Formats: sequence, structure tokens, C-alpha cells
Amino acid sequence: MIYIEYKFTIHPLQSGRDILLAELGELPFESFEDFDNGLLAYIEQTEDKYSLLEEVHVLKSDEFEISYNKSTIEQVNWNEEWEKNFHPIHIDNRCTIRAPFHPKTKAEIDIIIEPKMSFGTGHHATTYQISELLLDEDCEDKRVLDMGCGTGVLGILADIRGAKSVDYIDIDTWCVENTEENLERNSCEGRVILGGAEKIENDYDLILANINRNILLEDMSTYTSHLVSGGIIYFSGFYKEDLELIQKEAFKNELTFVKNQVKENWVAAKFTKN
Repeated sequence: MIYIEYKFTIHPLQSGRDILLAELGELPFESFEDFDNGLLAYIEQTEDKYSLLEEVHVLKSDEFEISYNKSTIEQVNWNEEWEKNFHPIHIDNRCTIRAPFHPKTKAEIDIIIEPKMSFGTGHHATTYQISELLLDEDCEDKRVLDMGCGTGVLGILADIRGAKSVDYIDIDTWCVENTEENLERNSCEGRVILGGAEKIENDYDLILANINRNILLEDMSTYTSHLVSGGIIYFSGFYKEDLELIQKEAFKNELTFVKNQVKENWVAAKFTKN
């Protein structure tokens, strides 16, 4: 996939960035990143329409000076970035996520991940937090769905912790191929499926959905319809400011909020189905 990066420079920054983030969050932007003078926003090239920002009212406000430019972001070769910059991730001294060229550690759980073009190395706060929560989750004999699997690292962790079965779904062909390779590297098995929420067929005891706010809100009813009564679902991929929206949508779908944690302003939240 090819993405467009919008770089917004904002003055005054303090409230302007929050308002802009809230308005952009209603559009098909998939991720955001703060920088010193503003906000970076990323959207798939196919969603970058001419009239995209017409309804973003803060851009027309006299209270703020907001300028922006945009550029095309070609798909990153994560293999190259990985080998240049990657160091093993250690989670609570119980789990290590490492590259194939790193030596095996003494951690109880040792996961080998080579990301290629996929997202999910454990470095990002969302992946790290769900991995951390999974270490305290009872995965034994659970039917698990890793939704938006990326590298497959979360499903692999659930598999190693005793899951009965794990299904992996992602809209990106690279992610599907990469997950299959990483399953083999870690002697795990599972169904890897190309597509979105429409590809969910089975029912699950545990669903892991580390995607982004807009997709979570749009597809939550589908996830919930495939979660058994008493089942557990973890959501991540959104900011702390978006937690209330996620909770409201979850309530509509008969989910009960259990807890959340925050790392670098990114949230991982746990819900159960009533």
C-alpha cells in the first residue's frame, strides 16, 4: 500500500493539535504522530480525495494558524530497517521478541519475528502493551483471532501460551505472507486469511484487535458477533483521547470495560462480552 503523509504545522499548538486530531479522526486517516510543531497524519492514497479537508473546520478558524503539506510515503522495507535499527524487545523479563539474527535469550517465551513489510515488532507501544497484557491472560485452550495481524506476533504469543487455535486476518498481502513465515519460524500453526472483518467466520474466546480507531469503531459489531458470551477482546491502536469513544461503541455492542493501560499516549483496553 502507498500512504500519503499530511504534515500540519499548528500555532498555538496546545489546543489546536487536539482539535485538529479530533476532526481528522472522523476522516479515513489511519494513524497520527505528534511532532514539535504539529501533527503528522497518514491516509491510504486511494482515500486521499480532493475534497478531503473541506469539512475540517479548525483549518478555517481565526483562532489558529494551521498550514500543511503532504508527501507520498512508499511502502517501507521493514527488513532493511529491522537489520539497521532493531534490538530485541524484553517484556516483563518473561518474553523476548527478537530477529532471527539475534541469539536466543533465557526468557520463558522467545519469539522470532522478521517483519518484512509488516507492522508488529513489539517496538510500538500498542503491540508492546497487548503483548504485556497477554502474558497475564489465560490463553489455555482458547480459540483466538488476531485481527489486523501484521507480523502475527500477538497471535503467536497467544499460541505459545496455550491457545487451542489461532486465526490471523489482515487486508495486506505482505502481512499474510509474513505471518505465515513467522508462524513457521516459531513452530506455530494457524489459519492466515487475506481480508477484513468480512472474512471472520468462526466464533472466538479471545479477540486481539490492534488496528486504528476508525476501523475499530466501524467493525466492532462484527467482532462482537463472533465473540462468545464471556469472551475477551483487546482493543489497541488509538490514543488516550479516543478511549471514551471506544467505550461508548463497546457499550452499544454489549461489551463491558475491564481495564486499560497507556504507554506514550497509546491505549490498550480490555473488554468482555456480557
